[in-house]
Amino acid sequence: MDLAYIPSPSTGVIHLGPIPLRGYAFCIIIGVFVAVWLGNRRWIARGGKPGTVADIAVWAVPFGLVGGRLYHVITDYQLYFGEGRNWVDAFKIWEGGLGIWGAIALGAVGAWIGCRLRGIPLPAWADALAPGIALAQACGRWGNWFNQELYGRATDLPWALKISEGPNRVAGTYHPTFLYESLWCVGVALLVIWADRRFKLGHGRAFALYVAAYCVGRGWIEYMRVDEAHHILGVRLNVWTSIVVFLLAVTYLVLSAKLRPGREAVVEPDRELSGGSEPAAEAGSESATAKAGAAPAVKAGSESANAKAGAGAVPKAGSEPAVKADAPKTGADADPKAGATAEDQSTGGDEDAGAKAPEAKKL
Repeated sequence: MDLAYIPSPSTGVIHLGPIPLRGYAFCIIIGVFVAVWLGNRRWIARGGKPGTVADIAVWAVPFGLVGGRLYHVITDYQLYFGEGRNWVDAFKIWEGGLGIWGAIALGAVGAWIGCRLRGIPLPAWADALAPGIALAQACGRWGNWFNQELYGRATDLPWALKISEGPNRVAGTYHPTFLYESLWCVGVALLVIWADRRFKLGHGRAFALYVAAYCVGRGWIEYMRVDEAHHILGVRLNVWTSIVVFLLAVTYLVLSAKLRPGREAVVEPDRELSGGSEPAAEAGSESATAKAGAAPAVKAGSESANAKAGAGAVPKAGSEPAVKADAPKTGADADPKAGATAEDQSTGGDEDAGAKAPEAKKL
């Protein structure tokens, strides 16, 4: 006799009048809110603007739901297109059946579109959202509990999951693989948050760490499941998928750390432009200050020239004293001085006016 076990809900849906409230859908919705909430906090901490994560999630979430359902239907097509099956059931997403691999793959396409529209690098956005996605998976796995699905082998452990008799299932106590994966995802989220703070992960490496860590847990949990699945060389398809995706994630981690070390300095172009305007203004101020400082320099030069003029020195041809020397040509006493000035200008001499005047008198 089982002394302790985890009970399963008798039904996964509660009807509020004509409106069905499904536990599976609620778990997915709660997961999305958790992911956006945590992702927004991390995005702001990286220098992004509030609301950007939610704006891009508007693209990523619908694509992710479609991708998750497509992966499930394609890999378990016999459940919908086999003999005696109704293909319309493939659209009944509320009955369960979302493949995380397809959800992440197609969700990334939607996120890429949203990032392109905002001019944001996708890897930076994915890094901010990575632990939130893990927590969203932790919440979503409880939807399997409501639907009494995706449990493991039979067991009599105190935390065994009790399953009732129903379509495609036999009553008994089984390993609660939904709970194992939910707890594993919480651990993955904490790991990514810690590693991101410790090593300043950037350029998609926090997201790659999430993927690699999740695949490790998914691999051993998948071995415990007893639901129908395709096998390759005696191994479940999702185990092979976990191995391949894990290797790709680790490869990206290593290559990215070598090619693009560090973290993005700026994640939103608006912040970069507004930040760059201040240095420009400061540069302009410095330029204006330099121009303002040029005036005293000119004045100083003028005072120097005046001092030279007062001492009898005259600047080169074309300067103000030369013009003054030409002006007296119309005066009555300009005969000797004008000739001397014209002669001096023709020779291009640098003698001062005081030296030229006596020479004119000697002539």
